[in-house]
Amino acid sequence: MMNLQQFRVLLAVREHGSLTRAAGALHYGVPTVTHHLRGLESHLRVKLVESGRSGSRLTPIGASFAEEIEGILERLDRAEQAVADQRDAGLVTLRVGAFASLGSRLLPAAISELQQRTSVRVEVVEAEPTEVVRLLRSGEVHAGLIYDASAEPAFEAPDLARETLLSEPYRVMTARESEWARHETLDFAQLAGVAWLCSRSDDEASDRVLRRVCHAMGHPVRALMRTDDLYMIHGLVEEGLGCALTTAAAVDADFDVVLRPTVQDLGERRVMFVTQRRGIPPVARWLGEILRRVVENRAGAARAVGIEPGVRGTS
Repeated sequence: MMNLQQFRVLLAVREHGSLTRAAGALHYGVPTVTHHLRGLESHLRVKLVESGRSGSRLTPIGASFAEEIEGILERLDRAEQAVADQRDAGLVTLRVGAFASLGSRLLPAAISELQQRTSVRVEVVEAEPTEVVRLLRSGEVHAGLIYDASAEPAFEAPDLARETLLSEPYRVMTARESEWARHETLDFAQLAGVAWLCSRSDDEASDRVLRRVCHAMGHPVRALMRTDDLYMIHGLVEEGLGCALTTAAAVDADFDVVLRPTVQDLGERRVMFVTQRRGIPPVARWLGEILRRVVENRAGAARAVGIEPGVRGTS
């Protein structure tokens, strides 16, 4: 009966042209190499290797057979590696929950790098932060990207492990040609009549910040529209129909809008990688490590052109 060791010995002899060098490459002794070759030749009832003063070489039949089995060994090696990857990763499919705006900028690069390391499949579930946390707790996803407001935290929970990847101050987004864009700093006391683009969910971090600041100023939030469509938000702001509360990383450069700080402290938006604290599959930790590098690399690129990047932290 033939076996894989015999195949590997034959290919090593073909590559190195010597039983001694083939044995060294395989970390075998020469008698072991000879034993495997004789066993293979006995099974096939044909001479596969010829030895002479200059070394050893495959016979024409041996060369033909080696060419056939080479592809088989390559496929077997790939299959073995795939099984090892899945075993080490702890999963066959990694499910990740993420919000669309910044998730679409960070996850593709991270997933690409992860899949160079392992054959584990990655499925991304698009959802707002509160839904990502629900999916994580129910076990429907293994990890997630969420965001929260530093002054209005919604996810203070002992069962979750969170790492802040990016932290940015909230700003008012307005049309570049609007009257508000002419101010270096805005005051919410003067924004009572402004219409705001709000989220469809009252739990959205920027909406909670907006309600807090407007309440402190003594006027309600006047909502122009409730939508989570970023293109719609940018388009309405660009036309001067309203303003939005957001951060620099969420701004689409294709729209003619600007960000302005405010006299009031709006706090920061913290983008976090989140998992359960226990029972985390190794591949989920790997994804977190890669996301940190992606953010750090982009922060370095931002510094190179004079942009102040966000900061990271853990909780």
